[in-house]
Amino acid sequence: MRPDTARDLSRILFIDIETVPQEYDWHKLDPHTAQLFSDKTRFEQERSGKSAEEVWSARGGILSEFGKIVCIGMGSLHRDGGEQKLRVTSFHGADEYDVLTRFTDLLNRHYNTDDHWLCAHNGKEFDFPYIARRCVIHRIKLPRLLDIGGLKPWEVGHLDTMNLWSFGDRKAYTSLALLTHVLGIPTPKDDITGADVARVYYEEDGLERIAAYCRKDVVATAQTYLRLTSAEMVPAEAITMV
Repeated sequence: MRPDTARDLSRILFIDIETVPQEYDWHKLDPHTAQLFSDKTRFEQERSGKSAEEVWSARGGILSEFGKIVCIGMGSLHRDGGEQKLRVTSFHGADEYDVLTRFTDLLNRHYNTDDHWLCAHNGKEFDFPYIARRCVIHRIKLPRLLDIGGLKPWEVGHLDTMNLWSFGDRKAYTSLALLTHVLGIPTPKDDITGADVARVYYEEDGLERIAAYCRKDVVATAQTYLRLTSAEMVPAEAITMV
């Protein structure tokens, strides 16, 4: 059984990922890939009355078989002179293999035992499996915290703020923006939203802007976890982004 060390905040790595479709223009997809995407999203097309091309614009980056990761934001908590501090950084770039390799190297070096955890908002449904699948596609060996095949639920080192908020209710998705709002958590998300990421990446070459947005989501996730576990949130002056 995994030790109950999630309360040791220094052993949690808070993460968030930003993804984009592998091709921005539907018409640049090879015919076989386009057909496979159309097949996978057939029920969504029927439900929404949209074409596969229209669904691609909204969903191409969300499905791990057709998207890629352009940024992984990370945050960790530590004590300095008795004060809780949060350090946030990111691995980002156009080369997904490089982004994933740098991230998995970090996990292998510093988060490689049963008393470490990953935490993300909706991470169990999105961030964690997305990263793992893209690693497999690139033939990158999965680090311990992502290699969960065959593990029992209580052996998996994954924390999810949306799951914590659900209190067992799995009927609805609650966005991080909504959750921070109702919990009164200040968030500096004052630029783009997730819906803008593909456009900013492909049309504006705005990778640094995306990375800044991703790091802000990491801060919001960490603060939400602290709030949901009745811990003291980190004051703005104790947050460092690098």
